[in-house]
Amino acid sequence: MFSRREFLGLTAGMGLAPLLNAFELGSATADETGSTGNLAIASFRFDVSPPIGHSLCGGWIKPVVDYDDRLEAIGIVITGAGKPIVLCAVDWTGLLNRAHIEWRTALAEAAGTTPERVAVQCVHQHNAPFACLDAEEIILEQGDLPHIIEKSYYYECLDKGRAAITEALKQSVAFTHIATGQAQVEKVASNRRFLTEEGVVGPWRGSSSKNETLQALPEGLIDPWLKTVAFYSGEKKVAAFHYYATHPMSYYGDGRVTSDFVGLARKRRQTEEPGCTHIYFTGCSGNIAAGKYNDGSKQARIDLTDRIYAGIVASEKNLQPEPIGKVGWKTQNILPTPRASFDEAEIMKGISNKENPVVNRNRPSYMVTWLRRCANEIPIVLSSLAINDTALLHLPAESFLEYQLRAQDLGKGKFIATAAYGDGGPWYIPIAEAYPQGGYEVSVAFCEPTMDATMMEGIGKLLG
Repeated sequence: MFSRREFLGLTAGMGLAPLLNAFELGSATADETGSTGNLAIASFRFDVSPPIGHSLCGGWIKPVVDYDDRLEAIGIVITGAGKPIVLCAVDWTGLLNRAHIEWRTALAEAAGTTPERVAVQCVHQHNAPFACLDAEEIILEQGDLPHIIEKSYYYECLDKGRAAITEALKQSVAFTHIATGQAQVEKVASNRRFLTEEGVVGPWRGSSSKNETLQALPEGLIDPWLKTVAFYSGEKKVAAFHYYATHPMSYYGDGRVTSDFVGLARKRRQTEEPGCTHIYFTGCSGNIAAGKYNDGSKQARIDLTDRIYAGIVASEKNLQPEPIGKVGWKTQNILPTPRASFDEAEIMKGISNKENPVVNRNRPSYMVTWLRRCANEIPIVLSSLAINDTALLHLPAESFLEYQLRAQDLGKGKFIATAAYGDGGPWYIPIAEAYPQGGYEVSVAFCEPTMDATMMEGIGKLLG
């Protein structure tokens, strides 16, 4: 992990230093424009599928043996509202720490903007890469562990991203209208956490379950709405963002790369509307998955795909474009407190212990990276794009659903669409009251419970 000094040196020529300055001042940065006459939009996409033999999900499941379908990075560039704004969704498990910063920096370079005006969110499929460059360096030192992310492939993806944006900007069109819609999705999302009489997490459904007792449990707290934000050039719909909160896995671990049921639904809609770029963002899903309705079978993937696709189509049914009157971009920079129980020396002993299974050696390398990042005070960036009364909110890591629901409460009167799985450095981000309840999510949360207040302060300033 680079130091704060190295980080500033790396990004000084790329415009990221103001991001850190804003954090030090404890304030959000904002760039509003009252004139929208010169707005333009460009769509881009590029393939990010890993090569045969590459690690999947951090190296602790079967590596790539074949492809059910390809992985993509898809996004838009908006110009004419101050410096260009880039929004991108990536079919990867996660982008963490320096890897996430480098993605934003590369896309910013190509778009002619600064990294704090770029949001990169992962969709979080699991038969996909889980990229952390610093964790990769830690496991390479061990000599016997599978890659976290192969750097040659990682940097090839960044080169593709630069080329895709450069080409897209040549085909920009006027950006004149926006529309929103939503529809309820049936039989996909369910809460993973159920409390016993003692107030701790008991049954755990996960992303799939064949246990009839667990499947019979209620859905629990979810957000049933799939939200769509559509972008228009005159009467032509040129891009559509779709947001839904659930872990997007039907089954995985077989080495077959796939965008899974949310990606397959997106691709089906894309085939129907080739002139409109359809992009899917995963909402706050740290405690949400399809376990109630997913038995891990091939048929379940088909069924879940059909249900997400139906939600996308229904959310677009009554879109009513309105002229753009106001565009605003805000960032808020937060510096979370790492778990006090994490001891780098002890974690490194476990990583070096060749008797431990791979998952208990590769995964802790992410913990060490997070500790070093926090020590060097490299912040997490939250951001929001506001267009008229619509706000697109970009949050980090595996945030619990409650953050999304709270954001909607804070933004009463606005249409709030939330994408999580931005910078994955913190791993899971539970709400404060979840910590004493325990459970898997809390065990892999890299921040103290104070992260709840830190996140909400940032979200409040973005939506204020």
